[in-house]
Amino acid sequence: KPKGILHTTGGYLTYASLTFKYVFAYNPGEVYMCTADVGWITGHSYVVYGPLSNQAITVVFEGIPTYPDVSRCWNIIDKHKINIFYTAPTAIRSLMAHNDSFVTRTSRQSLRLLGTVGEPINPEAWRWYHDVVGGGRCAIVDTWWQTETGGFMITPIPNLWPLEGGSATLPFFGIQTQIVDKKSRLPLDPPSKGELCIRDSWPGQARSLYRNHERFVEVYFKPYPGYYFSGDGCEIKENGYHWITGRVDDVLVISGHNIGTAEVESALVQHAGVSEAAVVGYPDAVKNQGMYCFVTLKDNVDPTDELRKDLIKTVRDIIGAHVFPDIIHFSPSLPKTRSGKIMRRILRKIVEPDIHNLGDTSTLNDPAVVDELIRASPRAKLA
Repeated sequence: KPKGILHTTGGYLTYASLTFKYVFAYNPGEVYMCTADVGWITGHSYVVYGPLSNQAITVVFEGIPTYPDVSRCWNIIDKHKINIFYTAPTAIRSLMAHNDSFVTRTSRQSLRLLGTVGEPINPEAWRWYHDVVGGGRCAIVDTWWQTETGGFMITPIPNLWPLEGGSATLPFFGIQTQIVDKKSRLPLDPPSKGELCIRDSWPGQARSLYRNHERFVEVYFKPYPGYYFSGDGCEIKENGYHWITGRVDDVLVISGHNIGTAEVESALVQHAGVSEAAVVGYPDAVKNQGMYCFVTLKDNVDPTDELRKDLIKTVRDIIGAHVFPDIIHFSPSLPKTRSGKIMRRILRKIVEPDIHNLGDTSTLNDPAVVDELIRASPRAKLA
């Protein structure tokens, strides 16, 4: 069921226009490309309204970045002399799985700026995007925002302050972030880690949920009175840089330990053989939840039992001995939207297992991927 986010015309358009202009440092005559589906908020804000209100030349992309081959985006960049390229970390990781020659055989000399959107980008993918795609010369704007915010909230401004791979860096103009402790419900001073809230208002914020204002207040403003509650976790370090840790509800409770799925995914993709990973929980009578890891390997990496053991060791070495993946499922690909976002909701249904109630799959890019995961999953066989 859609959220039904309600934006106002003036505030939303003002914010989409302002953030596009300054975050992408857009210059008249430059060519901009965003791979997002227009039906997603990124398509609204940064394929349609933001670019149009700045008279930007925009390349609209349909299809997927890996068809007819994994040079698709880089060929489009060369063909249309694109200067600014904006895509999702999931798309970056899927392209990174293949030989760098698919990138390096193209020029990409027109590129000035790269951007990411949709979920936190892990440092390894950030470095590949920067060094291989951008040739080490293009800044990356790692943008954090939400459907509800209308536009960028935490983001680098190109060439104004140093970048750190995996960090969204600092809040946009006028945005006041606040980390709040989940247990005490009190605001924390940096450096701190907790739940990300926003103080005060900004032009692009949603005004309500369609025909359900009570739920709007309940979800976004009641958890921490006086703040907008984002639902995301964040760590602000001593230098003020923000590191988004993922959805706070994407936490597994295993034998009394709270384990963030984003943290496990980030550990898995640090392994040299892993392209991308998605981690979900399933019911376990003894531990409360088990940890199920879907892992897509890079080209020419074999899915062996030895590799499974190595991945478990990698996770434990990085996070701690209390974190132990129960099932590692090697999957050729993961279910994604046309915009490249992993549909973790479907993965949860597969492993719960609740395969006869997958919910809305209309945005799924390739339904055959789900069929294959169900066929190969040891958990799905219990349904």
